[in-house]
Amino acid sequence: MREGACKLLAACTQREQALEATKSLLVCNSRILAYMSELQRMKEVQVMQRVARRPSDAGPADERLPCRGTVCVSDLRIPLMWKDTEYFKNKGELHRCAVFCLLHLGVEIYDTEMVLVDRTLTDICFENAVLFTEAGPDFELRVELYSAALEEEAALGSAPKKLASKLSSSLGRSSGKRLRAALDGAPGSPLSNGGSSALLLPVPSVPGPKYHLLAHTVLSLADVQDGFRTHDLAVTCSEESSFWLPLYGSMCCRLAAQPRCMAAQVTCGFLRLQQAGEPQSWARLYCVLRGTNLLCYRRPQDAEGQEEPALTIAVNKETRIRAAEREPGGARHCVSVTNRYGADEVTHTLLAESRADVQRWMEAFWQHFYDMSQWKQCCEELMRIEVPSPRRPPAPLPKQGSLYHEMALPGPPGPPSACEGLLLQDNAVSAEIRALLSSYYSDSY
Repeated sequence: MREGACKLLAACTQREQALEATKSLLVCNSRILAYMSELQRMKEVQVMQRVARRPSDAGPADERLPCRGTVCVSDLRIPLMWKDTEYFKNKGELHRCAVFCLLHLGVEIYDTEMVLVDRTLTDICFENAVLFTEAGPDFELRVELYSAALEEEAALGSAPKKLASKLSSSLGRSSGKRLRAALDGAPGSPLSNGGSSALLLPVPSVPGPKYHLLAHTVLSLADVQDGFRTHDLAVTCSEESSFWLPLYGSMCCRLAAQPRCMAAQVTCGFLRLQQAGEPQSWARLYCVLRGTNLLCYRRPQDAEGQEEPALTIAVNKETRIRAAEREPGGARHCVSVTNRYGADEVTHTLLAESRADVQRWMEAFWQHFYDMSQWKQCCEELMRIEVPSPRRPPAPLPKQGSLYHEMALPGPPGPPSACEGLLLQDNAVSAEIRALLSSYYSDSY
């Protein structure tokens, strides 16, 4: 994929194509580094297991691990803070950039669509949601905002191939020394083969746009909330940089998480429920542990058909579970589930079919409680996860000038004045440009 992106970048004659190819190249390099780092970590684990002489050296064999989950970032917004003279009066040097976000979570790396930004925009908006399906409760989600400066339309319109000659190489300073050393196969880098020969060939020097790291932040489980929230950004450039944008220093997004213990069933099977007020009467029910409830159905078909359960027993962080070989009434292999509602306690007694069945249910409850303790607020209720929509081609830059300058004020009846004539002529040119851009994107994509 990296070689293909390099070849595509060398063949690009349009600005948007070159920007997309450079973006793909940066994403490929980030994924290569993530995969190599994970491979190195796995090798270190294997070495530690090999040198362990006693079972105790490798740590406890029965160490409990939390379940994995899905983390979703959606409605990503980054506000801009233009000067009044730039936004309202359209004065000063025209400043345009192409930006996108790169999101890292372990070996899962995804990018957003590219957005073309100028001073007519007050926010950088990334509409599409990003899903990470193998996250643990200790996840660290790094969000990086990259920016590339654009030439003025007049310089690009006369000769599209000037883009390749005027802009610098496709890899910028934002990738860091580690990325450069890795791509060059330097000794000790994750892409080198024992420090003697490069495992992957370095990227050839292909002229093209240069993306720079503009800002970044790290999100964790503490930032998960089923709603829109603001997070601080660490800005890594100054106003003197050509790729600079007037960031407000924050970003807004919706960060949601669905642990598997909340989204899928943990375990299921038949249990007998003791009838209220009748110690010797038991009802055989098909029980499913999912989320914060133990759902009790009369038949397995009811559970598969999403029917309403005959009984729902709460299972949350405050629930107490106890197993007993024999209850005072004489029943064997019992599991009692106790919940407190205000000052009252309600206990449901469930009878398993065997001792092994009791152990299976108790192990499922213990793991479930451990998962809930690790995922914390994500296990209070099932959060909604956005479904990513198909990618759309990048939108063209809007017509330059503020909304005030684009509005045609109604005048007196009669032939149009000179000012109105200019506005009508300008709108006609804008319509022609929009038609050409629409034709270009239909041919390219």
